[in-house]
Amino acid sequence: MDARTIISKIRAQTEVTADEMRWFAAGLANGTVSDAQAGAFAMATCLNGVGDAGRVALTKAMRDSGDVMSWDLDGPVLDKHSTGGIGDCVSLVLAPVLAACGAYVPMISGRGLGHSGGTLDKLEAIPGLSTAVDEPTLRGIVENVGCAIVGASGNIAPADHRLYAVRDVTATVDNIDLITASILSKKLAAGLDGLVLDVKVGSGAFMTEMDEATALATALVTTASQAGCPTTALITNMDQPVVTSMGNALEMMDVLDVLTTGRGGRLVDLVVELGTDLLVQGGLYDTVDHAKSMIKQSIKGGDAAEVFARMIYALGGPADFVEQYGDRLPAAPVVMDIMPNVAGRVVGMNGTMLGMTVVHLGGGRLRDGDAIDPSVGLTHVANIGEVVDEYTPLARVHAQSPAEASRAADQVRAAFDIGDTAFHTPPLVHKRITP
Repeated sequence: MDARTIISKIRAQTEVTADEMRWFAAGLANGTVSDAQAGAFAMATCLNGVGDAGRVALTKAMRDSGDVMSWDLDGPVLDKHSTGGIGDCVSLVLAPVLAACGAYVPMISGRGLGHSGGTLDKLEAIPGLSTAVDEPTLRGIVENVGCAIVGASGNIAPADHRLYAVRDVTATVDNIDLITASILSKKLAAGLDGLVLDVKVGSGAFMTEMDEATALATALVTTASQAGCPTTALITNMDQPVVTSMGNALEMMDVLDVLTTGRGGRLVDLVVELGTDLLVQGGLYDTVDHAKSMIKQSIKGGDAAEVFARMIYALGGPADFVEQYGDRLPAAPVVMDIMPNVAGRVVGMNGTMLGMTVVHLGGGRLRDGDAIDPSVGLTHVANIGEVVDEYTPLARVHAQSPAEASRAADQVRAAFDIGDTAFHTPPLVHKRITP
């Protein structure tokens, strides 16, 4: 086998065999395949696709290009992946909830990308905590605590690390076959018994149209299931933040508020929907109603908060973080309400613009390697349908200086659509995709 032949077959829309995909993925991992050949492979796939069988073969090949974990535990190994959005801190509640309900969750997560926040960045707002752990440490935390939210080690799907870097500079990121293989190769390398996918759609998501989100969700579910991992997907709304905060430490405050008080809202509702699919899929509960009841009880009864506290400590955070989180998280020196230019009802918002406002405050990265300020962002973001006026702000900005707060306020006002016309309250879950 050789790279030129495989690339030629994709260019000619001829089926590539599983053996050829394995050879190519191994070549990406060990350097046999050059950057030029990797770019040509990505471009050929972007233009012509590799078909359903080719997508499954590529996913499994990239999964097998590095370490693939296996487990011997007394419960199912489950995980969740989100395609990214604004104010989305679901993983930080869902992982300890699943563990409190009897599952084991080795959740390999990512950092902020573009306008969307990253789960690892949010966790690392906690003083002393590190999400960079080796495999033995990951195993120990999962086995003893029940869940661990960490970054991928260097030998998890190394073929994907290589191919993604090439795609990023060759305008070949936006392709369902390549996106699917990239997401699933890392998740399936964790040795999962079940996976649920939170595919976002709306103004704050990477996919703004329902047909795009449905196509990706279907490809992900079909591919993961054919690769041996039972999987479902929920297409969820991202026309507004999941919580009313955006920013790393600020979203952590919302997470801890839910875990310590049991208060509901969109965050808990989404945790219940995603967790129910996983717990029933993993065989822990026989019925949807039973699973939902146990999830809610794990939050209200404090079991999930206890698991979360143990995970934070195991990752290097303070032992008393859950009890003292208000004092442990960093706070910005300037806090200012953003009042609307005109009174009226919020009928829509540009989620991507809101996300980029947080990035420009320092809460995200404009360039690879940028340091993040965990204290900045937005809170009290108005919901669609809410009336705002001279007494009710659009949001509250947390910034390092008055000038930065003022610039952010102008961007936030531009992101909101205020009117007196009829409005549509978006549903939390649009549809569920099953194999």
